Amino acid sequence: MTGPRVAVVTGAARGIGAATVRRLAREGWAVVAADRCEDDPDVPYPLAGPEQLEALGREFPLVRTVRADVRDPDALAAAVQAAEREFGGLDAAVAAAAVMLGGGPVWEQTDAQWRTLLDVDVLGVAHLARAAVPALLRRPRPRTGRFVALASAAAHRGLWRLGAYCAAKHAVVGLVRGLACDLRDTGVNALAVSPGSTRTDMLRATAGLYELPDVDKLAEQQLTGRPLEPEEVAAVVTWACSADSFAVTGSVLHADGGFTA
Repeated sequence: MTGPRVAVVTGAARGIGAATVRRLAREGWAVVAADRCEDDPDVPYPLAGPEQLEALGREFPLVRTVRADVRDPDALAAAVQAAEREFGGLDAAVAAAAVMLGGGPVWEQTDAQWRTLLDVDVLGVAHLARAAVPALLRRPRPRTGRFVALASAAAHRGLWRLGAYCAAKHAVVGLVRGLACDLRDTGVNALAVSPGSTRTDMLRATAGLYELPDVDKLAEQQLTGRPLEPEEVAAVVTWACSADSFAVTGSVLHADGGFTA
């Protein structure tokens, strides 16, 4: 293969997604960075704006930006097509787009909250797999393709007032495990990265649900003693995208600061 390795990243405009785009680009990857870039009436906190996504495109010559909602399979197919058209193929897909909803017990979560969580956090990953995996498999053997989904420490523990979010993130891990089995012996791996409390807008929204004055309180159960920075999680995601991660498929990298130790 000639030219740079190529990735598509969803949820790319801010947080761990943006940090992953930057890390990949600095390591020589070509990246198609995709994000909805629009607030959602069913999500009670502001989402990323288009200016945040466009800044990535201005920062790196091999980053292309596209507006794409992960609930729209056609939009993700177009993002993958852009990667193949502009950069000649696809080597990694990173499903980083997610929302967080909660604030009450499971029995009080509304159908609308469940639908939003499952549509974005679970079906959004499945839609990216549907679009990206055939492109990953179009690379000639021997392949080193990677499908990486951002799960969460909530995929492995129950969290107070976040039961529906926990269920959605548990589903992401199950999806990745099944996908890895379907990709057996293809040279394409599927794995999840589960961050702990990371200093992002989503974590600030979580602190608001718990009526906490700052996000540091949410990291008290982490062995690190502080919230992680998006760049620290992005370093793990970027390694997961690399050929060096061959031994890791169908499993989870716990980038959670020791929360699940």
